[in-house]
Amino acid sequence: MHLTPREQERLTIFTLAELARRRRARGRRLNAPESIALICDEILELAWDGATLEQVIEGAKAVLNEDDVMDGVPTLVTHVQVEAMFPNGTALVAVDAPIGPAPAEGPGAVRLGTGDVALNEGRPRGVVRVTNHGERTVFVSSHFPLSEVNSALSFDRDPAGLRLAIPAGTATGFPPGETTEIEVITA
Repeated sequence: MHLTPREQERLTIFTLAELARRRRARGRRLNAPESIALICDEILELAWDGATLEQVIEGAKAVLNEDDVMDGVPTLVTHVQVEAMFPNGTALVAVDAPIGPAPAEGPGAVRLGTGDVALNEGRPRGVVRVTNHGERTVFVSSHFPLSEVNSALSFDRDPAGLRLAIPAGTATGFPPGETTEIEVITA
């Protein structure tokens, strides 16, 4: 059997999530990797079953609470994101505070710096006109290759080697029937 890297990753997530389920069923509290895998597995299954992005995020936040995990895990796991296959294509699902609110200080705390940050500095850029010929909004995440996006999206030119010029970990939605000009960079 030949599996793509994406299929191999999905099996790894499932295997660790299954281990987490067994440990949780025995009354054991989960560590960070087990918690992340269990949340990601729920995200992937909800998306596969046709839930909306909002329903998937809501479902992911309901998987675990602080009593299900080891001490300190909620402060370590403050954000979970995974590429999920929805009926209308692949989208990045990002869930903030999937286990509970993170404290302002301590492990996992995010401290923002000052000043501007240049996105993808020095990379060749271009503009692509994208039309969604489908019936649903199609989301494309920051690092997803444009050559592999949902076939409902059409481009003015060959998207090979390109991705959206948006901040890492974000996604852009293309509403049905609309044409959007979007900045792209080489992958």
